[in-house]
Amino acid sequence: MDRRLFLAIIPGGLLAAALAAEAQPAAVPRIGWLVYGGPFTEASRGLEAAVLRELKERGYEDGRNLKIEYRHAEGRSERLPELAAELVRSKVNLLLALGGDVAVALRRATTSIPIVVATSTDPVRSQLISSLAHPGGNLTGVTFVFDELAAKRVELLKEVMPRLSRLAVLWDPTHVDNDFPQVEIAARRLGLQLQSLEIHGPNELESALRAAINGRAEALLVVPGRLTGFLSRRIIEGAAQSKIPVISGWREFAESGAVLSYGPDRVESAKRTVIYVDRILKGARPGDLPVEQPTKFELVVNLKAAKALGLSVPRSVLQRADQVIE
Repeated sequence: MDRRLFLAIIPGGLLAAALAAEAQPAAVPRIGWLVYGGPFTEASRGLEAAVLRELKERGYEDGRNLKIEYRHAEGRSERLPELAAELVRSKVNLLLALGGDVAVALRRATTSIPIVVATSTDPVRSQLISSLAHPGGNLTGVTFVFDELAAKRVELLKEVMPRLSRLAVLWDPTHVDNDFPQVEIAARRLGLQLQSLEIHGPNELESALRAAINGRAEALLVVPGRLTGFLSRRIIEGAAQSKIPVISGWREFAESGAVLSYGPDRVESAKRTVIYVDRILKGARPGDLPVEQPTKFELVVNLKAAKALGLSVPRSVLQRADQVIE
């Protein structure tokens, strides 16, 4: 080949290759989403649907500029490890989990793929991260844990029931948080006799409620968590049969018939996971992003449920409520 022709062809070939590379569409990021329950949509209620709506609000649409790989455990926690491993094998860019048990399954499945979580378990005590300020490793996100709220719920209950003396506490000891110790401290300070009701699964609920009745409990405080949240309606209906008022930390309990709930706005907190997803997809390292604690709390009073139990909710409590269900 003529040397001059060869030198003329080379720059043109390089330019064509560069233009072809520039024309290639950027790879669509893939998120692996491990869901404790079943499928959901934007129109659904709950934390997962709120996150989906927030992703869209921030410009991420599944099927357009994002691909979400779902795995649903359908409420069967024993399936979580298998599904987590499946997502890791699919080589997604990021993993997403709402719930402490889901987060643990993902963390055990990989130490390299970034994981964003929203969890009601204590992420430090669960050994998911080194500290809230400096998570380290491949996991970050938001936590619903805020220890001071447990004592505040006892105080609110005492305002609604000034003569309260016997309080039963329903809790799952496998759910890692400080709620029960904080309730114990508040109960001692207020002179309440405390009855501990531990449950490890749905089949233990009936005997726990029977123990509360036999122990002459005047009210039932439910420590919020994945198990008790799943059983919320059954808990409230069972307690109502014996005229035992229920109080807990998540609004779902008040909406299902508990007298009141006081705790973090979990929907707002869960939506903030999208900020972490966005930053990590843009290059941030999860171990450098501090885990966020809740900053917005909500008091929900179910006045209808209170009246059905013969309770008069003081005006001082109603005035502080973010929502009153009548």
